[in-house]
Amino acid sequence: MHKSLDVLGLGEAMLEFNQTLPGQPNFLQGFGGDTSNAVIAAARAGARTGYLSRLGDDAFGQALLELWQQEGVDTSGVTIDGEHPTGIYFVTHGATGHQFSYLRKGSAASQMSPAWLDSPSVRAALQSTRFLHASGISLAISSSACDTVYAAMQTVRAAGGKTSFDANLRLKLWPLERARACIAQAVALSDIFLPSLDDAVHLCQRQEPEAIIDWGHQLGAPMVVLKLGADGALVSDGQQRQHIAAHPVKLVDATGAGDCFSGYLLARLAQGMPLMEAARHANAAAALAVQGYGAVAPLPRPEGVAALL
Repeated sequence: MHKSLDVLGLGEAMLEFNQTLPGQPNFLQGFGGDTSNAVIAAARAGARTGYLSRLGDDAFGQALLELWQQEGVDTSGVTIDGEHPTGIYFVTHGATGHQFSYLRKGSAASQMSPAWLDSPSVRAALQSTRFLHASGISLAISSSACDTVYAAMQTVRAAGGKTSFDANLRLKLWPLERARACIAQAVALSDIFLPSLDDAVHLCQRQEPEAIIDWGHQLGAPMVVLKLGADGALVSDGQQRQHIAAHPVKLVDATGAGDCFSGYLLARLAQGMPLMEAARHANAAAALAVQGYGAVAPLPRPEGVAALL
């Protein structure tokens, strides 16, 4: 079946204000939202991309629409909500790394519901993508959004597409026990599961990367890619496993690095690259992404990834 999109993201995009100097009240305005970051990374990797979400009828929502249009991301599945705002968040930096502070409660994206998927433009996008990418944040922003993600994953698989899920655990958004139950259900609907080591340790209470890979497969994901940060990634297709070493780079800001990894991986898979090789490209892309501030601005282009490889 012909698919007009390679990678379609589902979730919440927000405006980002990123602290440029620790302890100083100076913030650089950028863009964030994990699945949006991943889709933009995929677009920069050369994939045909789209995004599904709801935005407020405000300046922040307009800025996000303009961003996606500049990046070549199809926005026909984005709904403008006149009653609820676009979410924003702040990133501060300190001795223990970066911290997030959110202003997203009651946002337009949190109003997503399974019924919203029945709008013609949203359903058309779901049926025409090779990969749908969602995350734990997509589940956490509201109960109706959680149900929306499950329904969207089922729709894509029924149409012959594949699904990708990043755990992206945010305990400020929901209790751990609910997160464990909801994320397990999403992984069971996933073709590719993309947890980070920190998230996985919380979710499955296992420390060893090999044991975490086992857990992902046991939940039902055929492919599991464990993101290990400064230690690279551990990749499994259910038959073989491979550790991909990290590239030694100067860390400036890790915001969005995992999203960059996910987006590049999906772009390369959609373009026909085998999983292990696609993960090598994703690993290099993430190494480049941590060398600048913000979630979107440092996302690399293919030539930069090729040079690093």
